[in-house]
Amino acid sequence: MPHQDQDTSLRHRLGRTLRTPIGVTALTACLLVALVAVFGPVLLGDQAARIDTDAINQGSSAAHLLGTDQLGRDIAARVVVATRLTLRLTLLAAVIGVGGGLLLGVAPAVVGRRLGRLITATVGVLVAFPGLLFLLFLATIFGVGSTGAVFAVGLAMVPPMARLVQNLAASIAGSDHVAAARILGVGRFKLVVRHLLPNIAEPSVLFATQAAGGILVAFSGLSFLGLGVQPPEYDWGRLLNEQLNRIYVNPAAALAPGAAVVLTGLMFGLVGEVLAQAGGRRAPQAREATPQQQVKPQDETAPDGDGGALVRARDLRVTFPGGRQAVRGISLSMGVGEAVGLVGESGSGKSLTALALADLVPHPGRVCAGTLRFDGHDLRADPRLGTELAMVFQDPMASLNPALRVGRQLTEVAEVHLGATRAQATARAVDRLGAVRIPSPERRARQRPHEYSGGMRQRAVIAMGLMGESKLIIADEPTTALDVAVQQQVLDLLAEVREDSGAALLLISHDLAVVAQVCERVLVMYGGLIVEDLPVAQLAGGAAHPYTRALVGAVPTMATDPGTELATIPGRPPEPGEAGAGCPFAPRCERARERCHDDAPGLAGFGPGRQVACWYPVDAVTTGAPDRATSHGAEATS
Repeated sequence: MPHQDQDTSLRHRLGRTLRTPIGVTALTACLLVALVAVFGPVLLGDQAARIDTDAINQGSSAAHLLGTDQLGRDIAARVVVATRLTLRLTLLAAVIGVGGGLLLGVAPAVVGRRLGRLITATVGVLVAFPGLLFLLFLATIFGVGSTGAVFAVGLAMVPPMARLVQNLAASIAGSDHVAAARILGVGRFKLVVRHLLPNIAEPSVLFATQAAGGILVAFSGLSFLGLGVQPPEYDWGRLLNEQLNRIYVNPAAALAPGAAVVLTGLMFGLVGEVLAQAGGRRAPQAREATPQQQVKPQDETAPDGDGGALVRARDLRVTFPGGRQAVRGISLSMGVGEAVGLVGESGSGKSLTALALADLVPHPGRVCAGTLRFDGHDLRADPRLGTELAMVFQDPMASLNPALRVGRQLTEVAEVHLGATRAQATARAVDRLGAVRIPSPERRARQRPHEYSGGMRQRAVIAMGLMGESKLIIADEPTTALDVAVQQQVLDLLAEVREDSGAALLLISHDLAVVAQVCERVLVMYGGLIVEDLPVAQLAGGAAHPYTRALVGAVPTMATDPGTELATIPGRPPEPGEAGAGCPFAPRCERARERCHDDAPGLAGFGPGRQVACWYPVDAVTTGAPDRATSHGAEATS
């Protein structure tokens, strides 16, 4: 509705904030200072400059509210007139400090790793240097006077501003929506303007406005020391210097410039608080993170033919420093329009496998494969997938940019990759939101992610994947944080999307019931390996690998006796790089024998449409499958 749309706008939130006590106070203070700065020199300029030898060093009186100085000039008029120059120099120094801080702050997130580290280290050294000494050092370099003081104070503000922006930008640069923007081919300038700066604007503005008060104090301090404004010009700091020796004779004359500095500094702080409240969002948590890097897989062998598969990977590995392999050489394929489930315990390598297919493995992970192809395209040579692959992450708020409207985030896909105009892209975004059953899509497209419920945010992420012509949708735990009713809606939606678009689906989940409802085939992962590949119809009663059967047995059903103790799998899964020479599940397997601890089985055929990586699969005799302990060769590596 129009009123609700207006309620979400920054202008409306700012208007509401200005009606609060703190908003009224800040607005009144700003108007008062602005009026004094604009009209003070016009109305009182002559009086402030008039020399009266008959009224030298007088105290407070009706004619001179704060008394006169050593030349008989009215001190009150001079304090008022000094407002314009003081504010102008303060704001100029603030522009230098904020501008330089933003440039150095966002640079490590967009430049190369080495240059980014150099910038970060330089800022760290400057921040560690005592601020007052740094300011005096710069003031000495730039020399005495207004211009030198502006540059000295402004540059002294750059390091702390840059450090804040670096921390904030690092946390945003590691988000999924920034990784998606990189995949879309968004340029560095747009990446900064559209995805980084809007998300760090609130804390940055708050810091800048509060720092402006510090700049005012620092500038006045330089003038007080004789390093800033020089005669015949004067600011509040110089007036304080001139009257300090008379503080015991005429305290009002000395305290008035100081009071002006303090009150104006408080005004800057109030302005920052109002802007922060009007932003309507908390400042992002500054955590240790590094910008995501695009990791190109190493070319090991010539690519194979696809054999009609949409996705084909052979000997896919994801390695981290120290030789730790989280994905240890798996092979998989998916047909056009096929729905495949990827299941396993946490840490088994499911999500990293999906990220490797999408070229989103975070630094310092390294991806390599003998074959890695998508729709006939060799991803090792060129990992860019455009809009043919859509990824639905577990946390939709990490995938959606909180600073942009949902519709704008959807239109970016159509504009960048499909060459659509803004109007065409907007129309398609509304249509896609309606396709995923979001009510009132026109209105919802103008809202931001925080105004959506959890289920609606997940649908919006699915709609983003449908903006192009997706041939594969990777859904990484899309229902984990949702209640049962919303889970069912998301699953039904994924099924409808597959039916309407013909896209294949790779569903990653811990919930076997979810996989059984949506998928046609199941890949079971353990310790970075695929240990079984079987049709979903055989998951409940026909699994051959002991690990798969243990997973199924650990899930209670409606027929489970309420008093029955839930089944568990003893032990723990191996950490990346911890697996030995044998089967990774052998330490936890009741069927394990000596060979299982010494020799790792590969993934091999086990009946029609099935593969298993086990020397002694369950029901091998009754199904007519060969005994892997005697007949298995090295047909395939998983």
